[in-house]
Amino acid sequence: MSRVFLLSSNATIDPYPVYPLGMAVVAAALSAAGHDVCQFDYLAAGRSPDLLRERIEAFAPDFIGLSLRNLDNADSFSQLQGWYLDAARELLAAVRQVSRAPLILGGPAFSLLPEAILDYLGGDYGIVGEGERALPELLQALAENRPVPRLIRDTPLLDGSRLAAPLYVPELVRFYRQESGLLNLQSKRGCPHRCSYCSYPRLEGERFRFRDPVQLAEEIERLQRDQGVDSLFFTDSVFNDPQGHYLLVAEEFLRRGLKLRWSGFFRPQGMGVKELSLLKRAGLFAMELGTDAASDSTLEGLQKGFGFAEVLAVNRAAVAVGIPCAHFVMFGGPGETETTLREGLANLARLEHCVVFAFSGIRILPDTALRQRAIAEGLLTADNDLLRPVYYFSPQLAPASLNRQLEKAFRGRRDRIFPPPEGQKRLLVMRRFGYRGLLWDTLVRLPQSAQQKVC
Repeated sequence: MSRVFLLSSNATIDPYPVYPLGMAVVAAALSAAGHDVCQFDYLAAGRSPDLLRERIEAFAPDFIGLSLRNLDNADSFSQLQGWYLDAARELLAAVRQVSRAPLILGGPAFSLLPEAILDYLGGDYGIVGEGERALPELLQALAENRPVPRLIRDTPLLDGSRLAAPLYVPELVRFYRQESGLLNLQSKRGCPHRCSYCSYPRLEGERFRFRDPVQLAEEIERLQRDQGVDSLFFTDSVFNDPQGHYLLVAEEFLRRGLKLRWSGFFRPQGMGVKELSLLKRAGLFAMELGTDAASDSTLEGLQKGFGFAEVLAVNRAAVAVGIPCAHFVMFGGPGETETTLREGLANLARLEHCVVFAFSGIRILPDTALRQRAIAEGLLTADNDLLRPVYYFSPQLAPASLNRQLEKAFRGRRDRIFPPPEGQKRLLVMRRFGYRGLLWDTLVRLPQSAQQKVC
């Protein structure tokens, strides 16, 4: 068997430090296949290339795997300053100073633009997709001197119960618990929704693949027992699914009496007081909602599949049971006009006792309906590989005017965040004062009756 050095290159703390879950899942699959694995997290190592080189030399790997989590920070205010691939290339230069082991690239960012990134970073091989099956198979083929393509395209594991449980590293768990107060986990993969800008269906498959609630709860119990974990963030594309699997997960938490605080990404649709009361009893302490747009016209332009009335209903139900919500909203998308902007701002004013994070423009990603629309509207040429960030802005609304109106509407509101760098400033101040966790939930002022109510 081989010695495999896995390197998580993500070093951003925007919006907060995030455990390298993908690396942990691949490490579990490699270990199960009999390989000797070393997991190295560049952020937890203090972004130190010297320490990286020392660990590689000490481990003497046969193969090195690099995980790329994000292409950029998806913020039009940052442009190339928020682009991460140059930093990744510098990281690989440090790796090559001490090792000539074959370099294998992977991760969600890599899977979006595999050919372009493989060429730009200079890797030997690349894996498109989940990796936990493909990487052990690649190593086996290389060990047997069988010919393999430079790019391996994996297909999603269809049986959710076979998804590998992450192999957490205790020292990394301690680091992320100290820095963010949270650990990450998935209850499912995939996404059947067709949002025009989103890459999740391409990365994880176009249908949900559910983990067994009993196995999931057992895994959490081990994390609590062995590593003292008491707070989790579920990184599912969407935690609440129409099939109701998410309710089975909550019921299993309650059946076992898990003492757990948890959060996740939610779709603002199909959840009322009954469902949210169950989730709160099971430990849900805050929800991050993919609201994405603020008027019915712009929601339709993003192919969201729900209207703003449903967003209001979910928010009201959350307030009623005492769950803080954050709505993430992108302005300037398809169909945005001066009229929809005014309507959207008026709609956001109707969202009470919650936080709204607003973004200007939408990062265009490959193989999305938004890319096709941008080409059709003459905003993007078909030969642009999108390696560097390009943002969609509705041709019916000038970006400068959009930004001025958003800043004016949000000025003086502690629960309305725009531009995005302003939110990061606030969160950094809170971290300096010792706050940990999502942090935005401390900006929500729920009615006193809701704070005390557990239905």
